[in-house]
Amino acid sequence: MTSLLNILWLGLKEIRSLASDVVMILFVFYAFTIAIYIQATGTSSEINNASIAFVDEDESALSKELVSSFYPPRFQLPDLIRANQIDDAMDKGRYMFVVSIPPQFESDVRAQRRPDIQLNIDATAMQQAGIGANYIKNIVQDRIGSFMTRTDVASPQPINLIVRKMFNPNGESSWFTSIVAIINQVTLLTIVLCGAAVIREREHGTLEHLLVMPLTSFEIAMAKVWANGLVILIATGLSLFLVVRMALQVPFAGSVLLWFCGVGLYLFFTTALGIFLGTVSRSMAQFALLIILVVVVMQLLSGGNTPVESQPKWLQLLTFFLPSRHFVSFSQIIIYRGGGFKAVWLNFLMVTAVGLAFFVYSLALFRKSIAVTK
Repeated sequence: MTSLLNILWLGLKEIRSLASDVVMILFVFYAFTIAIYIQATGTSSEINNASIAFVDEDESALSKELVSSFYPPRFQLPDLIRANQIDDAMDKGRYMFVVSIPPQFESDVRAQRRPDIQLNIDATAMQQAGIGANYIKNIVQDRIGSFMTRTDVASPQPINLIVRKMFNPNGESSWFTSIVAIINQVTLLTIVLCGAAVIREREHGTLEHLLVMPLTSFEIAMAKVWANGLVILIATGLSLFLVVRMALQVPFAGSVLLWFCGVGLYLFFTTALGIFLGTVSRSMAQFALLIILVVVVMQLLSGGNTPVESQPKWLQLLTFFLPSRHFVSFSQIIIYRGGGFKAVWLNFLMVTAVGLAFFVYSLALFRKSIAVTK
């Protein structure tokens, strides 16, 4: 009972210490509100407002119809340029796409001579260039087909391919990027808060005050775990309901309570990792460098930005023991697919097992550090 009271009062001390740090409070607020909104709305995998120009050397009814087929919001209104202006315009970055229509284009199409259309792409923006090329190809083929048949009704095809987009029918990128942003912020902020708390105790000399008290290293570490974990859990809840669900209108298919249970398990691991990094770091600058190395690797291998299946097989086996991978996995299952506990129990188990093992190791290292300080 005394140990629990010590953990409670030490945790309250951590919360008061964090509340007095205005910069850290503003950082947490920004990370879970403005940063998530900007990341969800400021980046997109779809083509939006792409610059395009045409070189129309045919000036026929068909070529003019192709030019008029491109309009906002996917593309800017096309500009007409000459063939000798292509290289200069592309070098200056004025256009992402330049379509060149050759002379006698319409007559060659009517005679079924299969004329060529040249598409010049600024591939410095690789993702947008690849997606935009497919957009342009489909638009051109569809418009030429309807022009030749004098109707918008497509000719019969050998098969009827029916596309069904599950979990995101309209392909809204903000539905996925907003949740991934929250996941990344939970990882980053929890590690930063716990590690900074340990280093702050050492730099301010308050760790020596704790050492003369009848406290154990377990009580000191657990106080930091529950206090900083609670702050992140509250910030995550507010961000989920105020930013993701209300501002961005992102639906939540599964159980909110089940997801927060998983977040709580994951916070146990990240707080232990923060204590570990704060223990091995001798200064805040060294801690910041370790944060960059650790968090970037965890985010890249978690499957939030690219699927785990795209990784090499040997790397997939290694990341299976990475809690951030399971955090992303059960978040996608619960939030997007509406899965229940039967679908995520293995992820929960792995996060708990790895988190507990890492906490024991971090606690032993923290106890050793305190013993050296004494």
